[in-house]
Amino acid sequence: MNVRPPRVKGLGLVAWLAGILFFLPIAWMVLTSFHSEESAATNPPSFAASLTLDGYRDFFGTAGGASPWPALVNSTVASLASTLFVLVLALPAAYALSIRPVKKWTDVLFFFLSTKMLPVVAGLLPIYLLAKNTGMLDNIWLLVILYTSMNLPIAVWMMQSFLAEVPIAVIEAARIDGARLPTLLARVVAPIAMPGIAATALICFIFSWNELLFARVLSGVVAQTAPVFLTGFITSQGLFLAKVCAASLVISLPVLAAGFAAQDKLVQGLSLGAVK
Repeated sequence: MNVRPPRVKGLGLVAWLAGILFFLPIAWMVLTSFHSEESAATNPPSFAASLTLDGYRDFFGTAGGASPWPALVNSTVASLASTLFVLVLALPAAYALSIRPVKKWTDVLFFFLSTKMLPVVAGLLPIYLLAKNTGMLDNIWLLVILYTSMNLPIAVWMMQSFLAEVPIAVIEAARIDGARLPTLLARVVAPIAMPGIAATALICFIFSWNELLFARVLSGVVAQTAPVFLTGFITSQGLFLAKVCAASLVISLPVLAAGFAAQDKLVQGLSLGAVK
């Protein structure tokens, strides 16, 4: 009979406590979203306050406000399109850096990662002027291009480590059978590295969905995204806590759903290369 040592049980308890600690703000946000503004603003907060759907009615525009659907559609288009472009560009780049490495490939990887060290706000003004002069302001495809360029370095970095786990013998066998590079990537490399590709896609989707600074400055009414729409509930007058919690929950649902649907692939992908 195997008995867990006390240290392992203690670590499990710490992990559960940490998980509950991270979940408490989300649970509090969900509860507050069903309260009235008066109940949400009480100090100390009331757990037994009556529940209402007023916050969700305000968010979905049934109380005379703006509809959130255009912003949600814009965020969906920008996130999915940029993630697709990132995967299409990152897969052959990661293949060149892992399975068929180029000279000084470590320097290339460092160059990719160094682009993430520049503060985003440092490039905001040149990008704004370029978008203004080219007539791309308030255009959702400008955000797609920016999100693709922002996520591409981290995607190449991640996928390089994932593709390094692909057996070389399988690739050589496909080459002997006459498979060209596009076929090799699509039918041999991609299925084997699918957990890592799924993990990369999920992270890129989350980064794109949550991006606020570029969307706030470069979009207006037509290309407004969900995070920008959320900031409209914060005003200097009146109460807005319940409405913000309701809007935050609705806007967070696509990310939570994507993470839940891809959780098995995410765990497999992030664990690739951890055990040699």
